[in-house]
Amino acid sequence: MLYLVSTPIGNLADFSYRAIETLKKCEYILCEDTRHSRGLLNHYDIHVPLYSFHKFNEAGAEGKVIEDLKSGKTIALISDAGTPLISDPGQELVAKCRLENIEVTAIPGACAMINALVLSGLPACPFQFIGFLPKKEKELQTTLSQALLYMGTTIAYESPHRIETTLEAVHKLSEMRKLSIARELTKLHEECLMGTAEELLSHFKKNPPRGEMVLLISPATEKISYEHLSLPELVEMLQKDLYLSKNEAIKMAAQMRHLPKREVYNHFTND
Repeated sequence: MLYLVSTPIGNLADFSYRAIETLKKCEYILCEDTRHSRGLLNHYDIHVPLYSFHKFNEAGAEGKVIEDLKSGKTIALISDAGTPLISDPGQELVAKCRLENIEVTAIPGACAMINALVLSGLPACPFQFIGFLPKKEKELQTTLSQALLYMGTTIAYESPHRIETTLEAVHKLSEMRKLSIARELTKLHEECLMGTAEELLSHFKKNPPRGEMVLLISPATEKISYEHLSLPELVEMLQKDLYLSKNEAIKMAAQMRHLPKREVYNHFTND
């Protein structure tokens, strides 16, 4: 049996009795950082071996874990903070367990994106979670452009040293869009901010950003339909609506229509 066990995202008290009892009965526990997780386990008097399982070694470690599970061992996978697999390793392991008919279950608990969503006051349904935002400028712009078109709340993770760059990018694309930033969730200095990108930037100029952050983008207020447009018209509309360059608009149009970028480019140049 593989257990996916959620861990606290800041406050150590946010750990269920079921999670503690589950970890105590496991033969070993997979985690991202053994030093970090050992602190949590020691706090709850859990004395079970810990093994590293992160994005740099998960592919090589999966085979041994699958073998152990097949032999009847009980194993847990935990995250440094929050729910496993949510922007954390483990998806491939769970997929292989399903293929091998190995039983998997999840022990629910804290999840930063859900905490941030319910605190924000933004619509909780529908929403999309897009994980950590890209670091490269062009990729960030494309990701944010797509998020601004979404008719529900968009949730993303961002680091404190990049949040101002991200807010500046949002401001260029949509000056008046309402945003929320949740930081230090479940901790003493928990904070949930609301405002436009410009207003939030002003706040962080006075109060330097600290702690991991969850960024939420409010829904697009009017559904923009692009289905009736030809490919050249779609590219031109994306350039106009989202202030994209021609190449950026072609890339987004290709993604929206599920077509190769070259095919969209050819349509655009041939008309």
